[in-house]
Amino acid sequence: MLMQCKLIVWDECTVAHKKSLEALNFTLKNLRRYNNIFSGLMIFLAGDFRQMLPVIPRGTPANELNACLKAQPLWNNVKTLSLTTNMRVQHQNSQSAAQFSKQLLSAVIENVFPNISENYQNYDWLSQRAILAAKNNDVQGLNFTMQSKIDGDLVTYKSFDTITNPDDVVNYPTEFLNSLELPGFPPHNLQSKLVHYDIS
Repeated sequence: MLMQCKLIVWDECTVAHKKSLEALNFTLKNLRRYNNIFSGLMIFLAGDFRQMLPVIPRGTPANELNACLKAQPLWNNVKTLSLTTNMRVQHQNSQSAAQFSKQLLSAVIENVFPNISENYQNYDWLSQRAILAAKNNDVQGLNFTMQSKIDGDLVTYKSFDTITNPDDVVNYPTEFLNSLELPGFPPHNLQSKLVHYDIS
């Protein structure tokens, strides 16, 4: 099969160890007896490095990064393509298909947080539920959607935007600092519902 195929699709490649890509390269070269990379065969690597990296038993984050495919010298020959178009909507070209992703997201919220308008004050109920997202924009969208289902006043909290060294004002304008979306940090404008809990 490897002698006859013209394309190999490797799904969820991001969890694979970098040596597995090297092993595939050597195997194809030996079988097909052609010394080009992957013996001239096209390899389609599909996956998202933001989701999962290789698992290294008792390893550190540095070990995981060192084991991922991007640390393999063969990665220099990879052409990266990003998927940004909803193919279901584009091919069906219908109004109902355009609503598919919104309906799917609403279903996820309803399944994970059913009746949130009634249960949001139940700490045990909340602590057993979470929706994970890869991007800050997605997290903010989910938060906004769920907050709209909760009674209370919407309050905006802004990050501290004063520079300690006045000489850095030219190099780091406040507007630039406020536009940064750093992993693990809340946004500059953090919106939250002010909820009054009954602690009696």
